[in-house]
Amino acid sequence: MTTTPPVTPETVFTYGAPRLKFGDGASDEIGFDLSRYGDVRRVLIVTDPGVAATGAPHRIAERIRAHGLDAQVYDQVHVEPTDASLEAAVAHARATGPWDALVAVGGGSSIDTAKAVDLMLTNPGELMDYVNAPVGGGRAPAEPLKPLVAVPTTTGTGAESTTICVLDVLALKVKTGISHAALRPSLAVVDPRLTLTQPPGVTASAGMDILCHAVESYTARWYASGERRRPEERVPYCGANPISDLWAEQAMRLLAGAFRRAVRHGDDAAARGEMALAATFAGLGFGNAGVHVPHANAYPIAGRVRDFHPKDYPGEEPMVPHGVSVALTAPEAFRFTFAAAPERHLRAARLLAPDREEPSDPAEFLPGVLIDLMRDVGVPNGIGAVGYGTGDVEALVEGTMRQQRLLATAPLPVTEDDVAGIFTRSIELW
Repeated sequence: MTTTPPVTPETVFTYGAPRLKFGDGASDEIGFDLSRYGDVRRVLIVTDPGVAATGAPHRIAERIRAHGLDAQVYDQVHVEPTDASLEAAVAHARATGPWDALVAVGGGSSIDTAKAVDLMLTNPGELMDYVNAPVGGGRAPAEPLKPLVAVPTTTGTGAESTTICVLDVLALKVKTGISHAALRPSLAVVDPRLTLTQPPGVTASAGMDILCHAVESYTARWYASGERRRPEERVPYCGANPISDLWAEQAMRLLAGAFRRAVRHGDDAAARGEMALAATFAGLGFGNAGVHVPHANAYPIAGRVRDFHPKDYPGEEPMVPHGVSVALTAPEAFRFTFAAAPERHLRAARLLAPDREEPSDPAEFLPGVLIDLMRDVGVPNGIGAVGYGTGDVEALVEGTMRQQRLLATAPLPVTEDDVAGIFTRSIELW
């Protein structure tokens, strides 16, 4: 598949990142960090019931109060947020406010919920006004957001580094997002100690999210491959670039040594630390370069779930965890994109599996590496294992094609037929 060269090629890429504090005990210092903001008096901590049960959010609240600030905990975040759960969190914050800053403690669900709360506390309108078009209105925030400190307790989403808030729109059975530079947290506090309570199933799912962040950003279209944008047209996902490449490569190197260990031996502090670092690196990379086909496919896989209940997640409602939903079509997606950037796909495979013998067909190298890893960490065998069949492909394709913000970052054009083929070949992977 060929593309028409740009008439006026892009020459500029952008890079953004939050302030970062990383290391064991970093979360103990959040009270001090917030005290440096002169106008912060009341702090809302946003978390989910499972993370709250570990005691970490309340310990952080105590540390904040020790610096003379009022800190309260909201612990009703919905794992895999929906428009309804985000609106409930916003309603709570409005009823109990005003708040001068927010602290998100948890996985991507808590961090994304805090981003939505921050947005709606500071800007007019309804939540759907800000959801990416064509699902929502695509409005940009007009007013500055309050300080947001993101404290991940899972190693994977990278939400502490990114400008994205992901949600399920229940009425449409689609997962989508809100994307704007204003949503990037003010400070990311990564304390590997907080991830020691992460069970194997969550570690596996979140780890596959790290992996796909790194590989997708590394294989994304090159930033200079498109038409030059005007300054006001620049978006957070600008395509692969020299800086995002460095972060992605380092994330893949760390995953090669730590991922299986972290899943099998959750008390391996060194593996947990390396996974936390890999998640941070991957977030700093994809948060600027972008992700593409696997993530676009993941949204309808998660949004249209029927009765799949994953191991080590809350069991009340069916769900396909985000990292799993991304991984399920990744091998076939990277078979599809291989021709656009063979050397990058091969480089990614070598970083992830440095001791693996390369196959005779180079296009099979990266998919083979991913399938071996998915088997080893317990990821389901394709979309059929989470409840989808050939009769669902048309609806899944429709959901993917709504994710044009992500598909625009793919290294080659993506048609409905291309996506249908990827889904069909992903019903069973091995």
